[in-house]
Formats: sequence, C-alpha cells, structure tokens
Amino acid sequence: MQLLPLLPLLAELGRTEHITETAEILGLPQSTVSRAIARASAIVGTDLVIRDGRGVRLTPAAKALLPHIDAALAEFQTGLDVVRHESDVVRGRIAVSFQHTFGEAMLPLLISAFRSRHPQTAFDLSQGARDGCLAELAAGSADLALTAPVAAPGRSIGSAALYREPLRLVVNHRHPLARRLRARVADIRHEPFVAMGTGYGMRSLTDALFREAGFRPRVAFESQDSHTVRGLVSAGLGVSILPPGGSAPGRRYPSDDNGADDGGPGWVEIPLDSALAFREIGLAWRERRGGADAEPDPVRLFRELVLRDGPALLAGFVRERSEG
Repeated sequence: MQLLPLLPLLAELGRTEHITETAEILGLPQSTVSRAIARASAIVGTDLVIRDGRGVRLTPAAKALLPHIDAALAEFQTGLDVVRHESDVVRGRIAVSFQHTFGEAMLPLLISAFRSRHPQTAFDLSQGARDGCLAELAAGSADLALTAPVAAPGRSIGSAALYREPLRLVVNHRHPLARRLRARVADIRHEPFVAMGTGYGMRSLTDALFREAGFRPRVAFESQDSHTVRGLVSAGLGVSILPPGGSAPGRRYPSDDNGADDGGPGWVEIPLDSALAFREIGLAWRERRGGADAEPDPVRLFRELVLRDGPALLAGFVRERSEG
C-alpha cells in the first residue's frame, strides 16, 4: 500500500533513467523525485538506483521489479477504459483553436457529433488567424487546432488532412464575370482585390494563386473576416477568392424568393480554373510524451472522432452548402 502511489514515478524513472528528466515529465520538483526514490528503496528493502555520473543507473532489483510495475499500471488502465466505455461518461475540457471560417458550421458540426456521445464534456474555443491558432497549440493553451492549410507535422506537432474544399472567385452579381461558368485568376489582373489579412490561411492560399498566375493583386481592402469580405464584394468594392459561402456556383446570393435581380447588393461565386484553387482542412495536435503529459481522455476521444468521422461529416456539409 505504501508503494502504490509511487508506481507511476518508478515506471517513468525506468524509462528515462534520469531524475531530472523524470521530474520534468511528471511536473515535480527534482527533490521530490529523489525523496520518492529513497522512500521506495526503503519500502522494497534494497536500493533501486545508484549514482552514475550526473544520472542514475537502475540496480538489478529495479530492473526485475519494473516489468511488474508496468504490467500493474497497464492492467489498471485497462480497467479504467472498461469502466469509461461501459458508462460512456467522459468529463473534462477540450481546448480547440480554429480559424474564423470554421466557426459558423464546421466546428459546431464536429462538436455536436461528439457531444451526442459524451454530453458532459466542455469545450474552450478560441478563434483567430491560422498563425495564431498554431501558436496557441505550440504554447499548450490549445489541445487541438483546426486550420487550412493543414499544419506541417513536426517533432512536437502531429497533423492530418480531413477534407479538400474548392476555392471560388467571388464577384458582385453585376460584374462582367458574373455570368461565367468558370474563370481564371488572370481574369482579375486589373481588378481591386479584397484580401484576408496577413497570417490568415486564406491569404497564403490566394498569394499562391497569384504567384501561379504571374502577377500581384491590387489589394483594395484587407479584412479579418470572410463575411466582411463578401460584404465588400457585394457592395461592388472589389473581387475576392474564398471557399464556398452558401451560394451555388453562378447563383446570386443573397436574392429574393423568386431569384429575381432587385438591383440590391449580392455576389456570385465562380469556379476557378487552377490546380491550386482549393484549401485542405486539417486537424493538428500536440504530440505528448506520456506520464503527467499524457493526452487527456476527452481530448483523445474527440481527436479520434474528428479523424475517423470528420472527413465524411465535412464532405456532406460542404456538398449541401455548395448545392444549397
């Protein structure tokens, strides 16, 4: 009974064979870890570690004991999983950082699918530019980030693509290009362009489209919100490139019930002829080392649901929005 609280610490020490690293992983003072090891040695009745330079080395007794410690902890984890799955009750908080364009429907769709199974889980939501979302993830203030383009995986960040969404040219409904079935980026070479601000995912995507077309746009306005971009286009103040926003290609939006042109504001979305005219939506997460830094169950379960069911959910949503 005296040894049981020390088992996770001993298991981590067996992996690292270093007191300082074990203390950092578990979030404990180094002195606490040292005292715990001394206490465990006293309980067992023999030394478990011996000093070896700046680190420690496991004694034969420790090496004999560690497989049984690992087996005990694994068995306990199995029991926890059985209880959680049987009760289907997952409590906790999940911090998600996401770009503005995902807040209207995409992220709520994913959260709704998760909450239908785990209604007692809470979410902390933070929205902003793509760069800000990934900075929050790296800093540890977010568990997951929903971005486009997908974050590049690295040593501490994992990521996966969920869905590829087309980009469209957005013009005022009275614009000469409004009746086109398709358009090229070169068609707006001399047009005032309404852009998303620097640091936003859409800005990097449109910059790539203009580089491919061989010119720099004449940026008339910069915005931090796609709704504002559409409003400026709707008022005839420029053109833009955005993901689908509720208007089927070639259809004016908004329109009256009869689809008639009442002369008011509105925009038309036109498919673009470019192999780069898409954005890939993806999920990113922090790669954790285990121990005290292990991924909490609510975060793990939500991440698994998004990766498993997200592509189909997002594909259905985008299809309905594009055809609606």
